[in-house]
Amino acid sequence: MRIDFEKLDGLVPVIAQDYKTGKVLQLAFMNQEAWEKTLAEKKACYFSRSRNKLWTKGESSGHFQIVKEILVDCDNDSILLKVKQIGKAACHDGYASCFYKKIEKGKETIVEEKVFDPNKVYGEKK
Repeated sequence: MRIDFEKLDGLVPVIAQDYKTGKVLQLAFMNQEAWEKTLAEKKACYFSRSRNKLWTKGESSGHFQIVKEILVDCDNDSILLKVKQIGKAACHDGYASCFYKKIEKGKETIVEEKVFDPNKVYGEKK
């Protein structure tokens, strides 16, 4: 399988979805190196655009994503990872999913409960 990393300056969007429930956990990006590491280790590895480096999901929190299935879109430029989420959450804000905010009539509402305190997992934010 050849992934097309050319369209977004070497990156492709990746959706992580719980393989049992179908719940979307997060959207991230991969470069070629993250893709190859994910394939080799069967743990989700992404490329951090803000830090400009690879990161294996869970390396700081222990909340790893074990890859159960990989799907690629028709253009070979988007990836869907069906994962087993290890630990309580995918979101670094302490929620099970990064998609915990609902926008309705222009108003934002939190629609999930926090499952962990991110300050205890990652340290106090400065």
